[in-house]
Amino acid sequence: MSAKAFDLGRESRGDDGRFQRQDSVFRDIVASTTPGRHHLYLSYACPWAHRALIVRHLKGLDDVVGVSFVNPYRDERGWMFTDAEHHDDLHGWTLLSEAYLATDPAFAGRVSVPVLWDREEGRIVNNESGDIVKMLNRWGSGPDLEPAELQDEIDAVNALVYENVNNGVYRAGFASSQEAYEEAFTGLFDALARLDDRLGRQRYLAGDVTTLADWRLFTTLVRFDAVYHTHFKCNGHRLIEYPNLWPYARELYQVPGVAQTVRFDEIKRHYYTTHDMINPTRIIPAGPLDMDWEEPHGRG
Repeated sequence: MSAKAFDLGRESRGDDGRFQRQDSVFRDIVASTTPGRHHLYLSYACPWAHRALIVRHLKGLDDVVGVSFVNPYRDERGWMFTDAEHHDDLHGWTLLSEAYLATDPAFAGRVSVPVLWDREEGRIVNNESGDIVKMLNRWGSGPDLEPAELQDEIDAVNALVYENVNNGVYRAGFASSQEAYEEAFTGLFDALARLDDRLGRQRYLAGDVTTLADWRLFTTLVRFDAVYHTHFKCNGHRLIEYPNLWPYARELYQVPGVAQTVRFDEIKRHYYTTHDMINPTRIIPAGPLDMDWEEPHGRG
């Protein structure tokens, strides 16, 4: 099988020009872990992987669940390990696809992050970010990010955010018809307006405490002005124009340890150099210059 077969994400579209995200194929749920048993393969650039990195930190799992990072640039071979900072600490693999083939030699889909690896069983446990953050929340200590009494509210917000915001920016950016693009664009900015209004009435998406819903939204917001507004043609408004979303995003960024998970250099390098069908020159924009993520958020 050629390496090219793994890069189906450039990116999958239907006949109507609408972006179609591949379903995750490894979906085992693990109730508990022991130090060193499980390992994460992540990318600083990818929002889906970023949410797992944040929850790992917030739940005190930095010394329990190991992590290896792939290079932000992804070519036809998929995610790669290339240097000391982007290195497979477990096996010395060159390509993340090696983890997929070690788990299922017949795997022929798109290689994605995050990946949760079981070191004892030598296989991928799960490659669905939504599942992974739920497991990390259960495994770690500290405040529950998915309290039972807020579950219905969290699920309702996640449904809005996933379809229209998390995946909505991709649906706009990878659309190959005007109709598909405008549909995604409208859904995205309608949802952002609703979320901005919601945050004008309550501190966080599900009430008075941060939950997984907030961190699932944050990883899209932190990339919005630097990438999605320009690269994915999501230019209806910038994040800094929203009176509630922008201070809210800064508040989450300023939670201890979260800023260290945000690598704007890797984020921009990934999007602007990997998606050559959108940005064939691979020139990385220098801005934005007017965003101060450390500015006091004034919330609460």
